[in-house]
Parts: sequence; structure tokens; C-alpha cells
Amino acid sequence: MSANTPEMLDAWRMVAARRSFEGRLPLSSMKRLQGLLVDTEGEARFAIEFDRDSLQVPYVELRIDAALPLVCQRSLERFLLPVSIVQRLGLVNDEADEAALPPDYEALLVPEDGMLHTADIVEDELVLAVPALPLSPDSDAVDRDWPAQEEELAKANPFAALASLKKN
Repeated sequence: MSANTPEMLDAWRMVAARRSFEGRLPLSSMKRLQGLLVDTEGEARFAIEFDRDSLQVPYVELRIDAALPLVCQRSLERFLLPVSIVQRLGLVNDEADEAALPPDYEALLVPEDGMLHTADIVEDELVLAVPALPLSPDSDAVDRDWPAQEEELAKANPFAALASLKKN
């Protein structure tokens, strides 16, 4: 992580001070994300800003830019998925408080001690950004009909014998 961004942040003190930080985080340092990537080359650039909105809801706004190395499921080749995330996370002490957040906020449950791991917040958002089925934008779509072989058509239907048992 960048030298000017602390590893641990006191969420409530950061909100009161309206602090913001910028940093870089190597992909190789994100253990949960590593299993979703083909390799760990590269880094994520992020900015994190603590504040309160007009309704006095405490939030952290996160901006992340990264290029995630994935395997295209069409071509089975490595490609870089550009990721640009802007997410506002409403800070809550209890899961019941989540319902009070504005509709465009995602909830971030703050531990009792108020301390947040900067790297974990960034990694969580990147894990959510990985598609379930990675497809390179440069890969060609497969539009082809796969007709049945003559051998398959000539085979007897395994349920044909059941038709003779059917009562009329």
C-alpha cells in the first residue's frame, strides 16, 4: 500500500475530520482476489473519502481504477478487464441501520472499535467487480448451430418401449 495511506483507519474520526486518502495497492497483496485472477501482475489505484451527506449520513466514497488479468471463457486467453469503480458506502454500526441508508448507498458495517482496514475495503469492491463469466471484449461471439449427427438421429429412442406400455 502507498506510504501516505494508513493500513487502519478510525472511521468515525475520519468522518469528523472529513479526511481523504489516495493510494496504490498491488494485486499480489489481495489474497481473496488472487483466486479469481489468472496472475497478480498490476496494481489498483484508489481514493477514499470520508464525509457526511446533506442528511448527515456518514459515508466513505471509494474510487478504484485497475486492470484485472482474467481468462476469457471463449478464447481461454489472458486479457485485462478495465475496472473503474465509484461506490458510496454508508457507515453503519448495526445491520438494522442499513434500511435507513439512502437508496444509492451500500452499507459498510463498522466494527465496534471503529477501525477499518483500507486494503480490505478496496479488495471487497474488486472481488465484486469480477464477472462470473469473464469474456474479453475482443473475442468473437460464437454464433453457430450444432446439428445432430446422422448417427444420433438413427439411434432408437430409449423411451420407444414405454410407448407400447401406454394404455389406449
